[in-house]
Amino acid sequence: MAKFMIVDDSAVMRKNIRSILESEGHEVVAEAADGREVMVNYVSYRPDIVTMDISMGNMGGIEALQLLLRTYPTAKVVMVSAIGHKQQVLEAIKLGAKSYVVKPIERVRFLDIVNRVDAQS
Repeated sequence: MAKFMIVDDSAVMRKNIRSILESEGHEVVAEAADGREVMVNYVSYRPDIVTMDISMGNMGGIEALQLLLRTYPTAKVVMVSAIGHKQQVLEAIKLGAKSYVVKPIERVRFLDIVNRVDAQS
């Protein structure tokens, strides 16, 4: 099973994502409340996959994605977005995010996405 880092400014959303992942046997090795925490946690925990909210305070998901992929180009990132952020999702995919999921997160769809991303080499 994969190791995950969950990045979201909402503690409730982090808890929900953690619950879904852990119920399927995945391990959540780190969490971050904003993009500034991404690099420190990524270096420390080396997750297989990062789930990252697009819209966060301090440093948003797009900026954090760029910084992460500049330093770790093989990082696998799944963006998490509200329905109204289509342009930002497209930008994230162009920048190198492996996939995205739209809030509210549907368990089966979310697991399908992260399992497909995990299977990518």
